[in-house]
Amino acid sequence: MTDDSGPSTTPVLPATLAIGIDIGGTGIKGALVDVTTGELMSERLKVPTPKGGEPADIVAEVAAMVERFGDTTGTVPVGVCFPAVVIDGHTMSAANVSKRWIGLPAETLFEKTLGRDITFVNDADAAGVAELHFGAAKGKRGLVIMTTLGTGIGSALLYDGVLIPNTELGHLEVDGRDAETRASFAAKERGRLSWKNWAKRLQRYYETVEMLFSPTLIVVGGGVSKESDQFLPLLSLRAPIVPAALRNNAGILGAAWLAARPRA
Repeated sequence: MTDDSGPSTTPVLPATLAIGIDIGGTGIKGALVDVTTGELMSERLKVPTPKGGEPADIVAEVAAMVERFGDTTGTVPVGVCFPAVVIDGHTMSAANVSKRWIGLPAETLFEKTLGRDITFVNDADAAGVAELHFGAAKGKRGLVIMTTLGTGIGSALLYDGVLIPNTELGHLEVDGRDAETRASFAAKERGRLSWKNWAKRLQRYYETVEMLFSPTLIVVGGGVSKESDQFLPLLSLRAPIVPAALRNNAGILGAAWLAARPRA
């Protein structure tokens, strides 16, 4: 049918765009992303995570943020990443948010509220995908392991560009202890460790990861990655270990890319 009503006043967003939303324990960030270049095509929005991190409150904030990007047609893909193990759209854990998320059909909850399909993934997985396509791991083959050093240790495994989701390498047992209790950045701060002493713990952690998985590259993210020159040169590993390139935008970019990828 021909539409003779004249030019449409509805903004048409390019097909290369996707919306990426990164939910954290303290903030929710989002942007429109050109998934072919990894560029942010809008202002990066950020709002505080609602106190208590309850599902209904977080979902409402995400819905309001998505609406601000002006996709009135509902055709732009939306990706949401979240600090939890995600299996079949259910959040099976909860880091720094309400325990009500555990076992929740979170993807369905977001989709009902937004009135559209979304892609819902673990936050470290999203960051790893972003580094693979737009950051420090771009063009790398074989097994790339992304780790994020923060309150805990997040991880993402990518083999020849394919994500192996929901790895929890921060919970590897190293010297009889949960690795992230000794080697996370929070552990450094709690123990008031020098860079040198923290690097000794990181060495034990990463050499264990390397022994178990034989990666071709290790990428280190988290806020502390901006000071990587203080500790990465102190590590001795077979595989190259490099700082992440995308920092605070990694979750946004990875969630958007995963949302826009062609489905099999």
